[in-house]
Amino acid sequence: MAQTDTAVRVYGGVDTHGEFHVAAVVDQSGRRLGTATFGADSGGYDRLWVWMRSFGDLNTVGVEGSGSYGAGLSRYLADKGERVVEVDRPDRQLRYRKGKSDTTDAVGAAHAALSGRAATTPKAGTGAAECLRALDVTRRSAVKARTQASNQIRDLIRTAPAPLRERLGTYNTHTRIRVCARLRPTGIHDPTNATKTALRALARRYQTLTEEINQLDQSITQLCADLNPALLGAQGVGPTTAATLLIAAGDNPHRIRNQAAFAALCGTSPIPASSGNTQRHRLNRGGNRQANRALHTITINRLQHDPRTQTYATRRQTEGKTKRETIRCLKRYITREIYQLITNPPPTPTGPQL
Repeated sequence: MAQTDTAVRVYGGVDTHGEFHVAAVVDQSGRRLGTATFGADSGGYDRLWVWMRSFGDLNTVGVEGSGSYGAGLSRYLADKGERVVEVDRPDRQLRYRKGKSDTTDAVGAAHAALSGRAATTPKAGTGAAECLRALDVTRRSAVKARTQASNQIRDLIRTAPAPLRERLGTYNTHTRIRVCARLRPTGIHDPTNATKTALRALARRYQTLTEEINQLDQSITQLCADLNPALLGAQGVGPTTAATLLIAAGDNPHRIRNQAAFAALCGTSPIPASSGNTQRHRLNRGGNRQANRALHTITINRLQHDPRTQTYATRRQTEGKTKRETIRCLKRYITREIYQLITNPPPTPTGPQL
């Protein structure tokens, strides 16, 4: 039964799904006040918000899956002025002890919001970074499909009848695609003509996907230039890597508290792994792996083309660092620079700071 004393400070938690959301409310002591199920639509969001506020002064709402099923609800609650935090799913040990149900997960999300264990603000998803994410997802799938088509062309040629294999097997990829797209089969009832039909279809698919990727690249480049020209102008940063980093930060990059938090988000922060007399750090294998890959690409590009980066790498290796350790150090420095460019971009592009 909902309480009406608005002086009571309460915390909400939501376990999100595709068709419905399960919500829970707890008080400051962690005592469960109520649970309910609402539809995953605008009307359901309204009822969920009113229901939570009926228990008292709603302080924080923890949403599990704020980047997927809970994205719409997170944006709705943020628009209403509520503080929303992103909740990770419970770990296996907790689920082993307490079991698994939607209600349990919702109460756990409310407890995470209450304790402060969940403190990350979800991405806003309302601006150019969200536009970049949509275009980037489409581009990645197109690149994957194009690679698959290229591999299928290569494999079909390897098993094609000898005259066709000898004719097409010596070409490089681009020439092979162009030649296969112009093949003229005369039927489909013999292996040679059937293979020609398949090769022509795959080659034309490859060309169509290439045109689609080029168009997406132009759109992504334009959005990056409009959103953060300084980042796009930094040494070693291209449109694809810039888009990946802007997507990782989101439309509200100031939700990331400091550059150390951004390094953790990108998986470039060193993890303490000390024990006894051994003092060391290990590689961070967490975080956003696509952002980590983008930073690695920038690092390798600067090692090849930027004199200051090359000088720094030489100095660190002289001090006893291995090449892999030097790259990790560089990634950490570049992460610091990227964080500043994203959260406080200068009016004009700037070069790398090492």
